Amino acid sequence: MRTPEQYKESLKNLRPNVYKFGELIDDVTTHPSTKRTVEGHSQIFKVSLDPEFEEIFTKISPLNGERVSRYLTINESAEDMIFNSRMKREVFNITGTCTGGRCAGYAGINSMWAVTYDIDQAMGTNYHERLKNWLNEAQKQDLAVAGALTDPKGDRSKRPGDQADPEMNLMVVETRDDGVVLRGAKVMICGIAAANEIFLLPGSGYKEGEEAWAFSGVIPKDIEGLTIVEARHPSDRRDDEEGFDNPVSCGGITQAYLLFDDVFVPNERIFMNGETKFTMPTVMNFIAPYRAAIGGCVAGQGDVMIGAAALMARANGLSEKVFNDKITQMVINNETTFGMGIAASAMGSRHPSGVWIPDQLLANVNKVHVARLPYDTKILAQDIAGGIAETGCLPSCQDLDSAEYGDLLKKYLSAACSGETRAKLARLIEWLTLGAGVPGCMHGGGSPDGAKVVIRGSANIQKKMDLARKVGKIEEELVDPKAKR
Repeated sequence: MRTPEQYKESLKNLRPNVYKFGELIDDVTTHPSTKRTVEGHSQIFKVSLDPEFEEIFTKISPLNGERVSRYLTINESAEDMIFNSRMKREVFNITGTCTGGRCAGYAGINSMWAVTYDIDQAMGTNYHERLKNWLNEAQKQDLAVAGALTDPKGDRSKRPGDQADPEMNLMVVETRDDGVVLRGAKVMICGIAAANEIFLLPGSGYKEGEEAWAFSGVIPKDIEGLTIVEARHPSDRRDDEEGFDNPVSCGGITQAYLLFDDVFVPNERIFMNGETKFTMPTVMNFIAPYRAAIGGCVAGQGDVMIGAAALMARANGLSEKVFNDKITQMVINNETTFGMGIAASAMGSRHPSGVWIPDQLLANVNKVHVARLPYDTKILAQDIAGGIAETGCLPSCQDLDSAEYGDLLKKYLSAACSGETRAKLARLIEWLTLGAGVPGCMHGGGSPDGAKVVIRGSANIQKKMDLARKVGKIEEELVDPKAKR
């Protein structure tokens, strides 16, 4: 297992291929637009070596018998899945924001562990052995592996083959004896700047005749033919600032567009190639652990928001007990998403490959909660903090440090504490509720409407009607009017 320094050095050694604002980023570990997400991910390596956190962040690998990062392991039980949620909550406690350059890769590995097993059983391929071999090496090298699921999609009313440009979904454009060539894109992918490798998955369920888009494999981040463009975050201006204007120096979120221009992937790194009937199971196996554990992510950030709001109340000269009802609601929001994820984990089942898959219904209900409750928590944090943390009225760190007028600003910002401390707390709350600390709660891990589709498909309304008929002794047949037509 690597130290934070070894991890950062591995990123420095990669071929520069990340761009932002039209500029090639030579070193993602030092560039203002990417260094904070790298620093946030480095905290995972740090705590993984700390005996206090060893049980949460690491696990003995059944592949090689070594203690490895939990981000590079297979969930073999409900307990493993629960550790997943606990780990992600802990990471948000430490960094204040998302470290998505590892969690989506983690979900992808677990999804394809089941899918490669199923493809091999059905079709006599050797994908599962390839995945085992790659994962064993990834564990030995302690790689940070991001996951890439989302395609551009193009016109949402059309299938991939009906698009004006078929590359609107990442596709295989050439098959060789030793591998395949990819062209197209993956978009809005989290934490790529902080990753060593990228786990690619089909972004949708594909049908017969759509084999070119049914692909999964893993690539080095700096592979030839791949260009990475970091998206502009609404708070990018503040990301470039120092001091308390960027209060969480050990974290930051980034999203990227991955542009594939004839990227060659060798056979040993390919885990699906044309098996369309297994693409929808891939997506479903991905979203189950991802949507279960995201409840831990937002709860972890909520912990920080609750603490910041309570401290801000004191800084303003008020007891946090004045806001008991609001703080209690923040706690309820937190524990609802965390607890729903734990329930999804506990109510899951073991796939024949040995991987534990959380309950789809509960995981997707959690996703719907995650699309709302964290925003309610953010509103409450702003409410408790007052206008200084929400209206954009706070001067910059540089202004408070000004030799000409900084002391006066600090004087008039002071309340029940120094002006500098009050400003730091205000900026932290602003960062957590409006700025770069905001993870993709609404659409991260998929849209709430998409989750509702899964919920409707998993809810088994017929069984519930049968229960009602039995309890109420309803004998008359009630036919669905739609079925009549």
